[in-house]
Amino acid sequence: MQLPISLGNQGFASLRENHCFYIDKTDFIREWWEEQDVVTLITRPRRFGKTLNLNMMECFFSIQYKDRSDLFEDLSIWNDQKYHELQGTYPVISLSFANIKGRTFEETKRGILQILVKLFSIHSYIKDDKILNSEDWEFINSVNMDMPDDVASLTLMYLSDYLSRFYQKKVLIFLDEYDTPLQEAYIHGYWDELTGFLRSLLNASFKTNPYLERGLMTGITRISKESIFSDLNNLSIITTTSEKYSQQFGFTENEVFKALKSYHLSDKESLVKSWYDGFTFGSQKDIYNPWSITCFLKEKLLKPYWVHSSSNALISKLLQISNPETKMILEDILNGGCLKTEIDEEIIFDQLEKKRGAIWSLLLASGYLKVSDRSFNEKRGRFVYSLELTNKEVRLMFEDMIRDWFSEDSTPYNDFLKAFLCQDVDYMNDYMNQVAASTFSSFDTGKQPSDSSHPERFYHGFVLGLIVELSDTYKITSNRESGFGRYDVMLKPFDKSKNAYILEFKVHNPRTEDSLKDTVSKALLQIDEKNYDAELIADGFREEQICHFGFAFEGKHVLIG
Repeated sequence: MQLPISLGNQGFASLRENHCFYIDKTDFIREWWEEQDVVTLITRPRRFGKTLNLNMMECFFSIQYKDRSDLFEDLSIWNDQKYHELQGTYPVISLSFANIKGRTFEETKRGILQILVKLFSIHSYIKDDKILNSEDWEFINSVNMDMPDDVASLTLMYLSDYLSRFYQKKVLIFLDEYDTPLQEAYIHGYWDELTGFLRSLLNASFKTNPYLERGLMTGITRISKESIFSDLNNLSIITTTSEKYSQQFGFTENEVFKALKSYHLSDKESLVKSWYDGFTFGSQKDIYNPWSITCFLKEKLLKPYWVHSSSNALISKLLQISNPETKMILEDILNGGCLKTEIDEEIIFDQLEKKRGAIWSLLLASGYLKVSDRSFNEKRGRFVYSLELTNKEVRLMFEDMIRDWFSEDSTPYNDFLKAFLCQDVDYMNDYMNQVAASTFSSFDTGKQPSDSSHPERFYHGFVLGLIVELSDTYKITSNRESGFGRYDVMLKPFDKSKNAYILEFKVHNPRTEDSLKDTVSKALLQIDEKNYDAELIADGFREEQICHFGFAFEGKHVLIG
């Protein structure tokens, strides 16, 4: 029987009560409980079941659900008798920062305060004079939207105290999407203010809280310990490369194929695999994106679901302003290549634009890259990871992101490409001067930009645009050896009857060149003198098929010849 699919429903009880489609992840309860870690942080990409799993944990452990064993009776956890006795026996504090996306620190802080105040309202049944003393009442009455930071930082610890007295048992604290406001703080520029506020709250809740039995947090990234977990030495961190809980977030291939069979879609297995498979957690490969799978089961259409379900503004910003080396690596990855690198999974947001390789750690944590292989470097004592694009859906996300870099209505990129392929130099020059003026600043770091740094940053972003638009018909490479040097860009058609192209970018040197025309001439001369045609000639292209273009830059002015 095909169960109804309730898209976006992250309530475990609701899914079970209404007999909706659900893949059993209750083994997570057993695994987490038997590990006996005091505080656990689990990072997974967005929409990988973190919220649903935490709600499942609340339904299982919370005293508020002590009479709801029916929610678990036909699931894996119920096969073990000892968990019958554990269900519904703990006071639970559950909160989520998923919707805290303020553009200012004040807005974000207010959102967090609203959550804390609401928690005291939810647990207002503890207001019993037999349990609370005058000091307790004084603190409870101070918990409001105007409470000072020192009161706010103690709210979860004090609430834990009141609940543990009320139930005569220590509490469990579940915090979902702890890093959502932190990512917003980085994007909008109030990182230091927010980390100071959250550091006090989290340390008081999870480190110095004597009323805590266990804590569980989820998020997308592992924020550096120095940023917000400086005093939290009892934290067990589970990232995408960790072995623990590797099958408990996301769907395994067996689970996906079983679901496809239930919905009479088994004939789509290979297509579904190419679109939505590819995630790797620990050594567990073939993990599928659950949001895309459930959307496909409901709509029965192969299209991007997950990558279009939220903004990728942070990733886009970091890639757009990244250095030429990063853009070159992305070129290789988009062309089906692989990056071998060490990964530091501890994200230091205020160093993302400066720390070498940080962008790849963020892309891996976010699910946009997958680990295809890893090896241990004994000399350095570190793992070296092989990273590739995760799947077809993610590739489409990158393509859309790069298109947006050139999406000004006044500068139609597709028209430029048509002119480029037709060798319409006049239109190409008009376009390039428009797009250079509007995008040069975006492709620079914004910190003491120099005219000499503009072209290299820009042209690698420009090449990514070429790859996105022309990769079906051309192999596009940059900064590769050919002849006696390294060309800037080469477009090699898969159809050898078509023309091939070599592009050379040069910055105008006023000491040796009178005009941009001289710079263009020097670029074209370099293509000839360095024999950049050699690779194409060796591949069977005739000289008359190979077109040369010189791009000359002077500030934000461009000349193509």
